[in-house]
Amino acid sequence: MSLLVFGSTALDSIATPKKKNPRLLGGSGSHAAVAASFFAAPKLIGVVGTDFPRKYISLLERHRVNLKGLKVREGKTFHWAGEYEVNMNNRRTLSTELGVVEGYSPVLPAAHRKAKYVLLANNPPGAQEAIIEQLDKPKFIVADTMDLWMNVAMNDLCSLLRRVDMLVLNDSESRQLTGDDNVVSAMPKLHKLGPRYVIVKKGEHGSILSSRRGLFVAPAFPLAKVEDPTGAGDSFVGAMTGYLAKTGGPIDASIRRAILYGSVVASFCCEGFGLSRTTKTTRTEINQRLRALEKMTRV
Repeated sequence: MSLLVFGSTALDSIATPKKKNPRLLGGSGSHAAVAASFFAAPKLIGVVGTDFPRKYISLLERHRVNLKGLKVREGKTFHWAGEYEVNMNNRRTLSTELGVVEGYSPVLPAAHRKAKYVLLANNPPGAQEAIIEQLDKPKFIVADTMDLWMNVAMNDLCSLLRRVDMLVLNDSESRQLTGDDNVVSAMPKLHKLGPRYVIVKKGEHGSILSSRRGLFVAPAFPLAKVEDPTGAGDSFVGAMTGYLAKTGGPIDASIRRAILYGSVVASFCCEGFGLSRTTKTTRTEINQRLRALEKMTRV
């Protein structure tokens, strides 16, 4: 079934103790859409500036990403620069330049409004809800968020959560949103905000799903070497939603395998800077790694 992805399409400058890579293709929407493309043909909604490299447009198109909803505005593309510490768990934002994102209001092409699966990748909650307002009877809406919106747009976030089917956030964001340090006891509080499904991401330790069928604990795929974790969370939720859109059946019948696919695709993301490894990955490699993950977790 059709999949709509709304998120940032950005240029990322990433530094680790060993390497520096300036102005890579990045952003929540880019990572999520490419990850979803292994299972579905996503329609990407976002905005870039006139400085956005043509090679990145071509790269997204090669991955079956529909760009009719990606607008080009006069000005500079959103740019983020960050630096990781040796352990790759801690990072520091060096600069953020909003560019053409500032003042942008998303407008869906008419054909995109009938999308049945919708991924609202990390973005201001007001803009995420503006997408929902333009949709025609979607089947399943997933929303990702971050601590910034809890600090500056809590009312908008609460309004959004009443209208989505699934919320995805990390453990520190769960703590901030509920005031509960325990992820398991925080889950009912997150459900009360609206979503029927909640996934709490725990980085290298995997994720936890809560739904009416109970809890599901999914591991991350273990890696011997991590080059750059930027975009791993977006890749996780993108692949997961892409798989759900591909299967098209009851969510409960597919969600656990979808989460495992998300873990696998996120692992490829971590093996290269930006999208460099993900865009070289094949569906065969993904399936092989999924079988390996299943074997590692089978009792």
